[in-house]
Amino acid sequence: MTSTLSPAQAAAAPSAAASADPAAHPTAPPAPNRRRLAAPAVGLLAGLIAVAGAGIPSYWGDEAASVLSASRSLPSLFALLGHIDAVHGTYYLFLHVWTGLFGTSEAVVRLPSAMAVGMAAAGTVVLGGRLYDRRLGVLAGLVFAILPEVTRMGVEARSYAFAMAAAVWLTAWFVALVRRGETRRRIWLLFGVAAAGAVYVFLYLALLLVAQLVFLLACRADRAVVRRWLEAVTLAALLAAPIVAAALDQRAQIRFLAERDYATPASVLVGQWFATPVFACFAWAFIVVALVAGFWSDRRRHFSSFALVLTWFAAPTLLILAGNAWVSPMYNLRYPSFCAPAVALLIALGIDRAASVARDGRWRTVGRIAATVVLVAVAAPQYAAQRGPYAKDGGADLRQTAEVVAAHATSGDGIVFDPSVKPSRRPRLSIDLYPERFAGLADLALVKPYGGRTSLWDRVAPVDAIANAIRQHDTVWVVESGADRTEVDAVRSLGYVVRRALPVHRTTVYELTREQP
Repeated sequence: MTSTLSPAQAAAAPSAAASADPAAHPTAPPAPNRRRLAAPAVGLLAGLIAVAGAGIPSYWGDEAASVLSASRSLPSLFALLGHIDAVHGTYYLFLHVWTGLFGTSEAVVRLPSAMAVGMAAAGTVVLGGRLYDRRLGVLAGLVFAILPEVTRMGVEARSYAFAMAAAVWLTAWFVALVRRGETRRRIWLLFGVAAAGAVYVFLYLALLLVAQLVFLLACRADRAVVRRWLEAVTLAALLAAPIVAAALDQRAQIRFLAERDYATPASVLVGQWFATPVFACFAWAFIVVALVAGFWSDRRRHFSSFALVLTWFAAPTLLILAGNAWVSPMYNLRYPSFCAPAVALLIALGIDRAASVARDGRWRTVGRIAATVVLVAVAAPQYAAQRGPYAKDGGADLRQTAEVVAAHATSGDGIVFDPSVKPSRRPRLSIDLYPERFAGLADLALVKPYGGRTSLWDRVAPVDAIANAIRQHDTVWVVESGADRTEVDAVRSLGYVVRRALPVHRTTVYELTREQP
């Protein structure tokens, strides 16, 4: 017996058979939901890695500048920014709102930085997917999450983590606009507004324009697209002009960089991204593999992608170093941190290309996982060190000093702080950061608090000018930095004796009482 199929049934039969046969779709793309979840999942993981232990280290001087500036009234903050730290104004304004809502504990104030790290990791996944493929994007996001500079900035109450996030998302948007040949003026003008906003977050993000230009040239973008980009850049320059002018006017505030030996090969090759020589050796090995692949085997398929990542990776550091050498001091190890997504992309590219040597797909996967595990292992000691109680600035102990004073001093006692070290390391920052721990104590040298000044710090009198104020107290606490005893000796000369010395870490708290006749 035979049956006759209608034309419609005959056309549908092969389709139905193919649907029933799993082997008919050996290269079916991943489910859309999995693709959408990759970036948020990696971002969440990176944020959790960053926020772990955020409340353990004491604040240090630069974070004190953030917290104290954010604690000012808005008129006081704007007056400060008119004289110093205008380049950090956007972050200070954000932190003013944040601390007003949630307080000033270390964990709370550092939480936004950890969140920004998560956003930057998610952006790295998205950008990697647009430049290469989703697998490489996910790998780059995971590498980004464990880079020592990234995990450090995730527990830093400064704007550097926000700069990373702004840089990677702005770049991902730029790549999308160019790749789809976007020529609508309003879209590019919005991009220009975003680029200007990024410069207000961190001034050096203006250097991303170099990588954008290289990408346009490498992919031979349509003239209409280039013209729209130039319009966007022009708008960004006009909008960012005030912050650039303020930075130039206040450039003396980073003159101290001339006295620091930051611009060294060790800083550039190890310190600014990798922290330790061990991690740097592994990272640079994979970067070299990526460079070889980019210049040879990947040259045709991914030339424009590689050109963008390489320029973003190298050009900002080189330009900052050139300016540091020939124009004005401007290099600090933290300043190129916004290039961390490009660093992660290069390392991920190196891991991927090294693993591709294996012929079997399963062994290639094993190779990628093994390389990532090795990077995690060599990053772990530095990660733990970044979250120790004295992890900041070579041993900052401002909170611990405040705790020692609170545990032993009595209301009505006087207190004096060592002013001999640079302002960002002065132990008196502890009384401004943790005022509740000093309740009832007389701050004997204070002349004018920071909130009433257009400077970051309090104005204080030298110890030899406050003898009368000291004599009004039977017990005086002296907080000295390091081995210095200048203030202790000055108080002793007024008829006081040292009852005890309480070492903290790099600070010592002395109790002096009036000598009995």
